[in-house]
Amino acid sequence: MFKAVNDSLGHPVGDALLKAVAQRLRRLMRETDTVGRLGGDEFAIIQIGESNQKEAAIGLANRLLETIGAPYEIDGHEINVGISIGIALAPFDGEDADILLKNADLALYRAKSEGRKDFRFFEADMDTKIRLRRALEVDLRNAIARNEFEVYYQTVIDVSTQNTCGAEALIRWHHPQRGLIAPDTFIPLAEEIGLIVPLGEWILRNACADAVNWPADIKLAVNLSPIQFRNGNLVEIVTDALAVSGLSPQRLELEITESVLLQKDAGNVAVLHQLKNLGVGIVLDDFGTGYSSLGYLRMFPFDKIKIDRSFVAEMPNRADCAAIVAAITGLGRSLDIQTTAEGVETEEQFSLLCAAGCTQAQGYLFSRPQPLSALDFKRPTAKHEAA
Repeated sequence: MFKAVNDSLGHPVGDALLKAVAQRLRRLMRETDTVGRLGGDEFAIIQIGESNQKEAAIGLANRLLETIGAPYEIDGHEINVGISIGIALAPFDGEDADILLKNADLALYRAKSEGRKDFRFFEADMDTKIRLRRALEVDLRNAIARNEFEVYYQTVIDVSTQNTCGAEALIRWHHPQRGLIAPDTFIPLAEEIGLIVPLGEWILRNACADAVNWPADIKLAVNLSPIQFRNGNLVEIVTDALAVSGLSPQRLELEITESVLLQKDAGNVAVLHQLKNLGVGIVLDDFGTGYSSLGYLRMFPFDKIKIDRSFVAEMPNRADCAAIVAAITGLGRSLDIQTTAEGVETEEQFSLLCAAGCTQAQGYLFSRPQPLSALDFKRPTAKHEAA
């Protein structure tokens, strides 16, 4: 988080944020406790044992999550930080300081890998699991050079004509020992270790090279990670990928999530405007799942919003989800923004989306993600395949 602040708002703001976090930590400590900074954005706390160590540790962890996780006001910027906590108890998890720190670090690693903003206690099997994850990290660093990645595509359907109007690029990793590894396993890891920038560029370049040979009315959608915006040369990368491939900018759509705009960073918005000026479409993904989505539509003129699959899945069973989808499609019509429903798996869902006025749909009902060689731009007539 501190790196993101340094990259987007500058080191003085990052330094001020670090001091603000340290002040909150000190206020939470008792006279018998010790807190120190290990380096970067990592702090260590030594809590003197009580009658029930685990209960006391849970209490402190919850106070830390609440206090450190509350928003910060730094130089006119509202900043939210995510805090993850690893806990080791003496003497059960070790009597030596180095062992306790190592085990607390393993627990911290687990907390980060399971979604952050939480705490984990050390468990004996963590060492084995962490070694396996670090082995995966090493393999991931070499995967691009070894040509182990492949771009799959899932088609997007125009609701009014039920013809294919686009395809979304989705990455797959063919691991030589572990077989096909799902993106939700390695994409978060790639973001954490800084590989998402070269991987994202690889996806964009290869997808553009593929799409230039598609029918001219088929658009290509490519996802962008928030981290790619911090790299500073995203516009140049997109421009070069289009130029090298020969793909028309009007046929490329770049999908972002609200986390790109979460910090209300003027730099990110400026990059989005530069990309839009190239002629590419800008899509807001997972719409409706965040806290400020309507505000984002005022912040930037999106070409399309994608309705999160969680609403689509519950449409037949929950009136509130159906109402939300209808509200989003109505908003899209009013603002002249296309709406794409994700995760469409049944004919019933599709019928409800048609009635709601959704303009596009995507999901297993029409096509599973396919390698380029199996990509079919005709809507399948077979019955829905179970997920």
